[in-house]
Amino acid sequence: MPKHFSEFAKEYKPLSGDKLKISDILNKEIMIIGFKIKPSKVNENKCLTIQFLLGEAEHIFFSGSNILIEQIEKYKDEMPFLSTVKKIGNYFSFT
Repeated sequence: MPKHFSEFAKEYKPLSGDKLKISDILNKEIMIIGFKIKPSKVNENKCLTIQFLLGEAEHIFFSGSNILIEQIEKYKDEMPFLSTVKKIGNYFSFT
């Protein structure tokens, strides 16, 4: 018996929250609650939008970091999760 679309489709909802720069949240523990990856408007890379809680407030930040994109894709099934964004040398990483 075929499935109904509504049985497997996830409803699309835009990521909401006040926009913060990644530099505003460096070394602060945040709760990652959502993400979206799309082509960058600036170059041929990908653009990552992260939705997170800082305290009780919902926020988003944008990044083109390949490391963050790889990490979020690898661990997306663990969401929501607590993490800290660190700058290590020339790149950003969840820790």
